[in-house]
Amino acid sequence: MIRIIVIVALLLIVGSLGSALYYLYHDRGQGTRMVKALAIRVALSACLLIFLVVSYKLGWIGDAGLR
Repeated sequence: MIRIIVIVALLLIVGSLGSALYYLYHDRGQGTRMVKALAIRVALSACLLIFLVVSYKLGWIGDAGLR
């Protein structure tokens, strides 16, 4: 279950990065959609990191990592 959560989170992070690239080319510096997409990417990355640390501390993830 944890592996699925991590994979989905990584896909969301890459998707947010891709949307920021799309907005970079289409807004031509006029809008703030790119900045919002990058802020979402940073927030998702921070949440994933916190989730992984908490999972490790609770014993959901062993020393060998996800299996």
